[in-house]
This record gives sequence, C-alpha cells and structure tokens, in this order.
Amino acid sequence: MQTVVIVIHLMVVIGLIGLVLLQKSEGGGLGMGGGGGFMSSRGSTNMLSRTTGILAAVFFATSLILSILAGMGRKPTSILPNAAPTSQPGAPGGAPPLGGTGGGVLDQLRGPTPPTPSPQPAQPAAPAAPSTPQVPPSR
Repeated sequence: MQTVVIVIHLMVVIGLIGLVLLQKSEGGGLGMGGGGGFMSSRGSTNMLSRTTGILAAVFFATSLILSILAGMGRKPTSILPNAAPTSQPGAPGGAPPLGGTGGGVLDQLRGPTPPTPSPQPAQPAAPAAPSTPQVPPSR
C-alpha cells in the first residue's frame, strides 16, 4: 500500500514540476518574458493553473496519507538502554506525582547515592594568646 502511494506521489511531483515550468512568467524574469509560449491563448493559462491546483491538492493528500501510514506501525520506545517501562500518567499504579519519592530518569542515570557522613559539630576555636618572645635568663 505504501509503495503504491509513494509511486503516485512521485508521479504527481514530476507533473507539478513540469506544469510550473510550462507556465508563462508574469514578470518576464531573466529577459524571457517576450513572444508566445507553449500555448499562447488565454484559455491555456486557465487550464494550466487549474491543473497545477489539482496536482497540488493531490500532492497534499498523498503527503498526508504517507505520514499517516508511516506513523501507524510506530511503537513508543525508550532512549535509555535498560529503562523499565513506565505506565501512563493518571493510570492506577502509575508513577508517583511530582515531588514524590519515586526517582525519575535523572535518578536512574545518576545511580545509587552514597551514604553521606553526618557532619561533626564545629569546635569553637580557642582564643590565641599573644606570643611573647622567650628571653634567655641572664647570668
């Protein structure tokens, strides 16, 4: 099914390119605006623009169909190599709410936390006595 839609899509793309190149330029860009074109009557301009519009609508439709077909077989996967599957939010037995104790992805990547030693109370520093120079006793 997808191959058929891709082939149709490619044929529409080639047709759109051809029709846009066949149409007469309005501004005469690059000096090519003079003298008759492929079909010089006014009716051919309406036919070309109408056909371009139809092909553009078919291109849009085939693009939507291809995106829907591509997303049908997709299953959600985790980017983490050994992550446990999580349940949907709001489901019974699901993940704990924010601020809970349930660890998130960052906690899983960080690994187990090492135990932290209990901080020792700081001892007040004793005031330092001014030092006096030692004078040897005289004889």
